[in-house]
Amino acid sequence: MSRTNPSRRSFLATAGTAAAAGLAALSPMGRLAAAASAKNLNLGVQLFSLRGYKVDEALKHASDLGFKFVEFYSGMYPTNADAAAIAAMNKTLTDLGLKISAHGVNGFGKDEAANRKVFEFAKAAGIRTLSADPSPESLPNLNDLVKEFDVRIAIHNHGPKSRYSKAIDVLQAVEKYDPRIGACADLGHYIRSGEQPVEVIRLLKGRLYGIHLKDFAEMQDKTTGVILGKGHLNVPAVMAALVAADFPADGALSLEYEENEQNPLADIKECARIANEAIAAL
Repeated sequence: MSRTNPSRRSFLATAGTAAAAGLAALSPMGRLAAAASAKNLNLGVQLFSLRGYKVDEALKHASDLGFKFVEFYSGMYPTNADAAAIAAMNKTLTDLGLKISAHGVNGFGKDEAANRKVFEFAKAAGIRTLSADPSPESLPNLNDLVKEFDVRIAIHNHGPKSRYSKAIDVLQAVEKYDPRIGACADLGHYIRSGEQPVEVIRLLKGRLYGIHLKDFAEMQDKTTGVILGKGHLNVPAVMAALVAADFPADGALSLEYEENEQNPLADIKECARIANEAIAAL
């Protein structure tokens, strides 16, 4: 794909038109199915968005902002947590009306014992999906582990120059392996890599278990995070694409906002409003 940056207007128009055309082409029964599938889009938050707070404060903020699902990262929930720590976290989450959608981004390498420990943690903590940046040599071992534990691996892209920069990189990595090895599509990083989020979602259908929902001002490596829809992310088109891709009800649709680390609450609230309005409009 060309790395030439289209204008924001043409980018949004193209993505929005494609998504709208796809839904309009559905039969009446198909439109009912799409509406039902939209109920599977459960917006949560990647807690890295709230990294400026201690974990208990971050979880309270997530609940107060109206989220029901949280995606943890190791800085707030380490994968070496023991049984007592897992029980304590489960109680905290229950008290706040929260559920874990995923955990990551986790690294996996050739150390099979270390890989297994992450899966043992996930199973004990009730985590269905591990977003991950696995080395290629780890994939045969991960293939065995997803079968044994019935826990998914969702490969996360980190933008330009990373080993999973493009959607095709993820598809080529997973094609030989169990369907439980799939993708966590960071739509913001795909924007940085010059890819259109709606097309990425289409390509990853059937292997898409996580979304990091964020937006950037420019389709280039060095850029600034912005409120959803203020950059190159067509939020309604993305939600329509997720429905068309049969995004699973237990997938992790995680809002991630990385700006304004010390005081992000108002920005996160605005991003959540925009995302939830797009879901409600389907």
